[in-house]
Amino acid sequence: MGLRTMKWEEWIELDNHFLTFHADKARRINERGRKCCKTAPEAFDGAVELLEEFCDYLPQRYPSLYRKTPVGMDNVYTGEKFNIVERPLVEDPMQLAGRMVQDDLAIMFEKPDGQYYLLAGSILLAGFWRLGDKFGMALSEIHTSGDVPGFKSKLEKGMMNFFRRVQPDAPVLRNNYFIQVDDNLAWSHSIGPEDNDGLGWLTAEKNKAIEHHMFRSERQSLRRLPRSGGVVFTIRTYFHPITEISKQPYVPGRLASALRSWGDDVARYKGREMYQDVLLDYLDQKHREQVEGGLDLEREDEVRSYPY
Repeated sequence: MGLRTMKWEEWIELDNHFLTFHADKARRINERGRKCCKTAPEAFDGAVELLEEFCDYLPQRYPSLYRKTPVGMDNVYTGEKFNIVERPLVEDPMQLAGRMVQDDLAIMFEKPDGQYYLLAGSILLAGFWRLGDKFGMALSEIHTSGDVPGFKSKLEKGMMNFFRRVQPDAPVLRNNYFIQVDDNLAWSHSIGPEDNDGLGWLTAEKNKAIEHHMFRSERQSLRRLPRSGGVVFTIRTYFHPITEISKQPYVPGRLASALRSWGDDVARYKGREMYQDVLLDYLDQKHREQVEGGLDLEREDEVRSYPY
């Protein structure tokens, strides 16, 4: 699973793209509503608990952007006032939570059968998957329905044990990455219209020009909510053109090596066949240029600071 310990001050990351993410989320909420943000009735208390956590955490972590109030929190920058104590709430609690941060959000709750189910979510910028396809599913079904490589053989048992053990005071982080061949953060239209059936890499255009290739990395945190017991995922997406990240020392060679290391199942899952010819040629060229320019390959582990 690639988990590592998370410091509490690292729970929510904001950056200078906040307003872009915020505008994209607001547009998506306006256009798609419950297709992207939804809370099951039995998960309402847990979703409100997440709002309470945000209204406590964010003003302390980012005091120049958020201000705590008797009823919740204000976003000083956008002028939004979040009232989380009124009933009914002005909108679904996960929709409110989605407006507060750059992350997508999901909360899994344990049922009497011992399985954890996706019962609350704000999935506005996921790129490749839709909340409606996964809502109400058990953790195992979410992964098997998405054909996650090695889930049954390698990941399922460890993941289930982790979910039972994770504690409020011991959150963890993990990162993953994908290649996307269009520049739409919210939904990768290169694989087809969002409301179509049968979406996937097989519907994408093959070997588009390198200018269309984007590096999409997710920083996911997992933490148990102390009152409701739900396990909350925060999913913060970083989205950059391949042509930009390849300017960084060691990145072209490291990324090319990673793509070539994928087994057949991972390669199918991540759609490598649809972009590998153009992308690998470009990365190899940039790596050669860096080496010819004096890049010291022996120092890579010493100087790199990126997680991928």
